[in-house]
Parts: sequence; C-alpha cells; structure tokens
Amino acid sequence: MHRTDHSRFRKAHDFVPDFSHAERRTRIVIGITAAMMVVEIAAGLMSHSMALLADGWHMSTHVIAFLIAAVAYYFARTQAGNARFSFGTGKIGVLGGFTSAVVLSIVAFLMAGESVHRLFVPLEIHFNEAIAIACIGLLVNLRAAYLHVLADAFTSVLAITALTGGKFFGWAWLDPVVGIVGSGVVFSWAYTLLRDTSGILLDCTPASSDLPDQIRRAVESDGDSLVTDLHVWQVGIGKYAAMMSVVAHEPKSCDAYRALLRGHHELVHVTIETHLCREDHESIANS
Repeated sequence: MHRTDHSRFRKAHDFVPDFSHAERRTRIVIGITAAMMVVEIAAGLMSHSMALLADGWHMSTHVIAFLIAAVAYYFARTQAGNARFSFGTGKIGVLGGFTSAVVLSIVAFLMAGESVHRLFVPLEIHFNEAIAIACIGLLVNLRAAYLHVLADAFTSVLAITALTGGKFFGWAWLDPVVGIVGSGVVFSWAYTLLRDTSGILLDCTPASSDLPDQIRRAVESDGDSLVTDLHVWQVGIGKYAAMMSVVAHEPKSCDAYRALLRGHHELVHVTIETHLCREDHESIANS
C-alpha cells in the first residue's frame, strides 16, 4: 500500500532571526570591554578607589551580558532544528538575559556593601593613577556606545568627577558615594532586565501588548463566532504564539479563522479548536 508523504505539511518552529552579524560584533565588544574591565578593577583595588572599582564592575556587567548573549546566540543557532524545543529556540536568549540579570543584581549588592564600608573605614586613594585609568575607561565606554551595545559612560564620568573632587578639594567621601551610585545604576539595569525576561519565561502576555484584544476582534468580527478561551505568549523577539477555542452556531474552518489573522505577522504559531454552539453564547462564555 502506497503511503502519502505529508512531510511538506510539517510546521517549522525556527522563529529566531539571523544573529550571525550580531554574534560577530558581540565577540569584538567582549574583547574590548573585558580588557578594560580587568584594568579598572585591578587599578581600583591598588588605588583604593571605590569609584574606579564601581566603573570596573559596571563594565563587568556588560562583559557578563555579552558572554551570556554570545552563548545564547550559539545555542539558538545550533539548536534551531531540534524538535525537542516545542516552540523553537527563541527563549534561549531570554534565559541568558535573565541569568545575567541575577548575576548583576548580586554584583550590585556587593558593590553597595563595600562602598558603605569605605564611607566609615576610608582608605588612602591614589588619585593620579585612578584618574588616568578612569579617563581611559571613559574612552572605551564611548567606543562601546559607538558599536551600538549596552555599555554607557555614566559611571566613568562619575568616577572621574569623584576622583577629581577628592584630589583637588579633599572630598574623599565622594569616592564611596559614587561607588554606591554606581551600584544603583547596575541594579537598576539588572532589575529592568529581570522584569522583562521573567515575564517571557513565565509565558505572560506582555502588559503593553493589545494583541489578545486584536485577535478577539478579528475572530469575532462575523457576529457569530465567540472566543471562549485565548492564550497568547512570546516565543522569541517580537514573535508570539496563540491558542484559542472558538464557539459558533456555524463554525468556520480553522484555516478561515487563521486567514482573519493574516495581517499579524508577529503571530508565528496559532492553534485553533472550534466548537458547535448549541446554547446561547453568553451562557457558554460564563460557564
């Protein structure tokens, strides 16, 4: 008996865009930023400058993020065809972002604790060496910004300001204060990343998205169909999956309902089940 080949109907779940260019750029930035991070942390320890240490640890947040992003890019690319990932590998990068945010939160708390300690137990700061390294760090941060990555120059400017104030005006207390501010910058960035990535990992519908309402309006536009159950979640960057139950007196085919959603290119996977309505829509919706 001849068996028909239905393989052409199998749906692909590779929703991850081509990140090969970003992957190469990320490796370049890792090299530049990691080198400066080591220099700043080492110089901060030797010069007893918490401001310089804060800038170095701030750079480390980017190095950690870049390393995890590079690993995520690699696994997302190499596992794109793996059937074990039911909805593709789009969340690998999200998991990497969540992990880096947890690490950075810990770093921020350690930075804040050491800075507070230095306020009460100050150490002599070698201002000349620290200022020179901080200026180099500022240049590296500006280079990173030019390469369109997350690094910024805020903590470098703060470090230079604090060290200059300490050297010329005797305001040594500025150094640990800037360390505290720097830890706040790191934690703020980590918190934002935790908030954004955790929602995706928990399959939450983004609060800012009105996609569920748009789906309901499109499916129910015929005046007969009623969406009684709807789930929308993110499976990749700007990519969503949806699962719904539709009740109607005269249900359309699943393909007909999908056609109503054709304009939503962000919907990459849609599962629809239809039911014949034998009761009033309102009673079914409230059941």
